[in-house]
Amino acid sequence: MRPSMILLLILLLAAGVAWYQGWRLPDAWNPWAAFDVKQAPNLLTPYKLSRLRDDPMLCEQALATSSVRYRKQADSPASASCPLNNVLRIEAGQARLSSSFLASCPLALAYALFEEHGLQPAAQRAFGQRVTQVEHLGSFACRNVYHRKQGRLSQHATANALDISGFRLADGQRVVLSKDWQGQGAKARFLRDVQKAACESFSTVLGPDYNAAHHNHFHMDMGRWQICR
Repeated sequence: MRPSMILLLILLLAAGVAWYQGWRLPDAWNPWAAFDVKQAPNLLTPYKLSRLRDDPMLCEQALATSSVRYRKQADSPASASCPLNNVLRIEAGQARLSSSFLASCPLALAYALFEEHGLQPAAQRAFGQRVTQVEHLGSFACRNVYHRKQGRLSQHATANALDISGFRLADGQRVVLSKDWQGQGAKARFLRDVQKAACESFSTVLGPDYNAAHHNHFHMDMGRWQICR
């Protein structure tokens, strides 16, 4: 078991004891407190996100604390090859989007958390300005992993994944993974900072160093596996 998991179990046990004793825990360290996107992530964040995975109402309440603009989507027919349930169309966050995208509520919430505490702070550190547009390659795609004919469904098949390919800054500069990942310049350092920050919000983050299939984008999803590569 990873040290972070051991520490999380200790925190949950301590929180349970505190609750039993009637002590008031700060919301940031209360596993059962309402999720607030504005609060900085901590070791309890993955647990809190997991609690929202199967509770659309609780997830939307948490999403209301963010800057994300979205519309609810009608559920797909049960006969669809990749039926979608409780899915949202994300139209914008703090930054514009190259186009709207479909997202499960947990994915939308992770995106809001990433933008608030990861992406925008990284841009300020690297360039002293904000990201004004996030460029992506899409979210929903009814397919198996790596488009294989056989195998398990991709997280994209349930709109539980997003592929981000680049960013536009307030001064008009573009930072694009396919061109800027390699090297030692400010843009390359920014992209590595962004990937590291994304791993604090999403379950799985795969980038150009993972394999050739990800040479031009970050794959971010809210699946069951914790992977940061």
